[in-house]
Amino acid sequence: MIYLELFLGFLKVGFFSFGGGYAAISLIRDVVMDYGWIDEEMLAYMIAVSESTPGPIMVNLATYVGSQQAGFLGALIATTAVIMPSFFIILIIMALLKSLLKNKYVQAVLGGLKPCIIGIVLATGIFMLFGTLLGSIGAIKVNVQAIIIAGILVASMVGYQYAAKKKLSPIILIVISAVAGIVVYGV
Repeated sequence: MIYLELFLGFLKVGFFSFGGGYAAISLIRDVVMDYGWIDEEMLAYMIAVSESTPGPIMVNLATYVGSQQAGFLGALIATTAVIMPSFFIILIIMALLKSLLKNKYVQAVLGGLKPCIIGIVLATGIFMLFGTLLGSIGAIKVNVQAIIIAGILVASMVGYQYAAKKKLSPIILIVISAVAGIVVYGV
């Protein structure tokens, strides 16, 4: 039964996640919470780990949840389910690409999806920011360590941009946040 639940849950994520992995975070959250596979805190940790490991965040999360719930076979099923819709959609689009992208209705749909995706990513980011900095919704408590790490990252970005006159690489930000996390949470 767990294999079918993993397949259907992550197939839903694969079908309805427009805009990439970050836009899919809210949908992944809904699926894993509905099935009770992991809690909010573990999801936040896994999002952080999935962002810092190679590969798409959606695939990394599906693989982790599948592995945690049903071992290697569960990871394989969840990962396959989450990438299957995109794989087949891309095959179909490639076959119809030239005529399809010139269609004014397709252009209208794609133009309408852009603001929705921006809103989803922004809402998810705000939700995660407040969840991380203020703790759980029921009991508001300030997470000082998370605020310190966020401050370190902002100071690093602003300082580097001021000194070097260019933006700091996301890879360097990930390394800085990992080191800051080890120092702040380890002490």
